[in-house]
This record gives sequence, C-alpha cells and structure tokens, in this order.
Amino acid sequence: MTRIPHHIAIVMDGNGRWAKKRFLPRVAGHRQGVESLRRCVSACAARGVKVLTVFAFSSENWNRPQDEVSGLMELLASALAREVKPLKDSGVRICFVGDRSRMGEKMRAGFAQAEADTQHNTRITLNVCFNYGGRWDIAQAAIKLLASGEPVTETALGRHMALAHVADPDLVIRTGGEYRISNFLLWQSAYSELHFSPALWPDFDEAALDAAIADYASRERRFGQTSEQVLADAAPAALSSASSSAQSSVPQAASIRP
Repeated sequence: MTRIPHHIAIVMDGNGRWAKKRFLPRVAGHRQGVESLRRCVSACAARGVKVLTVFAFSSENWNRPQDEVSGLMELLASALAREVKPLKDSGVRICFVGDRSRMGEKMRAGFAQAEADTQHNTRITLNVCFNYGGRWDIAQAAIKLLASGEPVTETALGRHMALAHVADPDLVIRTGGEYRISNFLLWQSAYSELHFSPALWPDFDEAALDAAIADYASRERRFGQTSEQVLADAAPAALSSASSSAQSSVPQAASIRP
C-alpha cells in the first residue's frame, strides 16, 4: 500500500508558459490553472491527503506587469464567488494565508467569509497562500513572538507562523520544470521531501500527482536519525498493526444467552 503524505504543498508554476505555447494571454493560463487546482483538490481528498497548501500569489508577484496582476485579482474574485460553495459541499476547509494589508476591503471580506463558511469541514484543508512569502512569514512570526513576551525558542516561534494550524508539509511539489522553492514555506519545509515535476501547472493531472506521491513513498524520512534507528522505531508499530489485523480477522464466538 502506497504511503500517502498527510500534507502536500505545491508551487503551482507554469501558467504563463502554458498560455504562451498556445499564443494566449498569460491570464488565460491562470484561468486554466484554477481548473487544475480544482482537479488537484479533488484528487488529493480522494487519496486521503488531509492538507493541501498551494502558492497562489507571492509577495514578489506584485512586480509582474500590471495587466497580469489585475487579471489575477479579477480571477481571484471570480473564484471566490464560484468555487467556495462547491468546495464547502465537498467537505473542504479553506484557509487564506498571507499578508492581507495590500488587499482591498472587499477581497479581505471574501477571504473571511470563505473561511467562516468552511471552518467546520474536515475532509481536507486547503491553504491558499496569497500575497505570501516565506521570509515575510518568519518576520511576522518573530514580531508576534516578541510582542507576546515569550522566551524565543523554535517551538514558540512555530506557534506564530502563518501555517501553525496544520502540520508541516510532508511533500513539497513544484511544477513547471524549475528546481527552486522561491520563498515558499521556508520554515515549514525544513524536513519536507521535494519533488520537481516537468508538467506545467495546467497540465498537472492525477497521473502527475500519483507520480509525486509514489516518489515520496519511496523516500526514507530520517529526521536526523540513521536508517537503522528509523527501522528500529518502525518495527514495533508494524508488529502492532499486524497483530491488530490478525485479531480482527478471527471470528468472534457467538454470545450464549440463558
């Protein structure tokens, strides 16, 4: 049985190149990217992934051409109006992660409403990183920690990170054939497995997701330990699981009533 990551994070790269190959405006690639995201959320939920975090708009993306930025904002507003109810009905909890200070009041209200409408869903959590940067995340967490007066420790700082509501990602995927993480989840991905897919994001389908999960499952996650220690720690759990399975397969004696 394939080991499924609890938390997958994705740098959704390649929308612009997908559009350029088809002689379309870049925003057309972003529209297709929304379709790919919808497909990916469904596929992750079906495979038992509990958290999906996506890099939708980085703090550096404001430097892109103004028409592309405006198109992305319009696309986000449209997606909020169209996608939240189907996601809610599918059991998806939506969280928006990032600096909201540059967002308009209407957009901030849309984020808050989507989060409120889906807060009790438990099938899968979808974190949408918008106006997010890994360095910003560490800086804002440090400011909050200092303001709290707590001693500065890794654990305390972690409690103030923007993704403190979920476990760190097990698997970070970047599409589009690039080999970098581009200021994404710098703190949280310290021990994540990395998978770089050649597929442009609009072409990232179920088969590409399965290939990434299979790659993850083939890795040995040691977290600073040796292979021997990992195997030794895993043995009792494997024996316990096998024992439970064997016991559940034994027919239970019928109760005898007087």
